[in-house]
Formats: sequence, structure tokens, C-alpha cells
Amino acid sequence: MRLTDVIRRPLITEKTSILREDGRTIVFQVAPHANKTQIKRAVEQLLGTKVESIRTNIAHGKIKRQGRYAGRRSDWKKAYVKLREGQKMPEFLEGA
Repeated sequence: MRLTDVIRRPLITEKTSILREDGRTIVFQVAPHANKTQIKRAVEQLLGTKVESIRTNIAHGKIKRQGRYAGRRSDWKKAYVKLREGQKMPEFLEGA
């Protein structure tokens, strides 16, 4: 799996903005089959920062209805990445 396949996109929500205020925690949507070592390697190489810890979470897809037809969104995985003390937050997340 390539590094760009592991990290899908950063998650910018109200909750992740509060976590980001400490200057050390970033939240990403990642590939469902990626493990913590792959996520750590991808973040360190793509963003140029050192990672202290990673917590992962499976977000289950919601059931959505269109009239009488019910469908289901697919499950996805997110990773809470905590940077080491003194590491700088990447620029693309500072202005958001």
C-alpha cells in the first residue's frame, strides 16, 4: 500500500478543531485496512513530523433512506495522530 493510499484526508470538524488547539493532535480519515505502523510511517514521511502515538477508530456507516428504499453508507476508519513534543503542526491545518 502506497503512503498516499494510507491517508485519505484530514478531518476538519468542531471536535477535531478542539483537539488541534493543543498543537499536537491531528485527525485523518485513513484506509480501512491500514494498521498503526503504516499510518505512522505515512504521517512521518508525508508531513515531515515525528509521531508519538496513534489511536484508531472505525466509524460505522449510517443507514440512509430514499423513499421506500434503504441503503447503507460504507464504514470508514479514522486515526487520531499525536505528534511528539516540540513538533510543528503542518501548515495546511493551521489556517483551517
